[in-house]
Amino acid sequence: MSLARFSVKTIHGDTQVLNQYDGKVLLVVNVASKCGFTGQYAGLQALHQEYADRGLVVMGFPCDQFGHQEPGTEAAILNFCETQYKVSFPMFAKIEVNGEHTDPFYQWLKSSKPGVLRTEGIKWNFTKFLVDRQAQVIKRYAPTDTPESMRTDIEQALSAA
Repeated sequence: MSLARFSVKTIHGDTQVLNQYDGKVLLVVNVASKCGFTGQYAGLQALHQEYADRGLVVMGFPCDQFGHQEPGTEAAILNFCETQYKVSFPMFAKIEVNGEHTDPFYQWLKSSKPGVLRTEGIKWNFTKFLVDRQAQVIKRYAPTDTPESMRTDIEQALSAA
């Protein structure tokens, strides 16, 4: 499967076809700046710094569907991420991860790896998906799963052919 069928808007407003990430391991996260899990940005940045040279791409997708915890504009979100957490991994424009206007990339992620009781819906901010180099969703993580707890899975995905 190629990621070429998906295009998303970057946090800067540019359209980006995701095929530039073919052959990479992706950690896709719906993020929010005013959430109890917002501190996970630090762990996500640490994963990015440690594994980017081996092919990991952390991807942040701001979402305001849970408790209005991402109310700002893209510029405000980017400023917050850069100043508070020194985020340097790719950030994207605000999207919807549930409902009628779910982003197609997230529709694919959710249908590829349903959550508890086989439900596809995202339950809260900082739900994470690990995608291997062949663009297969290999694991879905709950918001309570910390970035640090994913290291073994990420290393295995990076080491796989």
